[in-house]
Amino acid sequence: MKDQNLNYKGSENSPENHHHKTSHHEDKTKIDLISRLNRIEGQVRGINRMIEKGTYCDDVLIQIAAVQSAMKSVSKLLLESHMKSCVIDKIQAGENEVVDELLKTIEKMMK
Repeated sequence: MKDQNLNYKGSENSPENHHHKTSHHEDKTKIDLISRLNRIEGQVRGINRMIEKGTYCDDVLIQIAAVQSAMKSVSKLLLESHMKSCVIDKIQAGENEVVDELLKTIEKMMK
């Protein structure tokens, strides 16, 4: 499996705008996330081709909805993994501010 580096330089969510925190998700979770994101990337490219070909708008919108749903699934999987590993580890280490960070993240996800 090829390693995908997603670059968000300059964006609010770019790695350089965070405190260089790293995750420690299980390899199985990483592989699942990357696989899902690769599938989504393919779907987005397909949508781009549909628009280029002049595909009927309803068909394009259905594909966009499918991508949005897939992204929500990726978010849920990552959030679950984060809570079961990173958050628990930090709480056990006495770093209770992780709860506030998590609440802010969830608030952003719900917008």
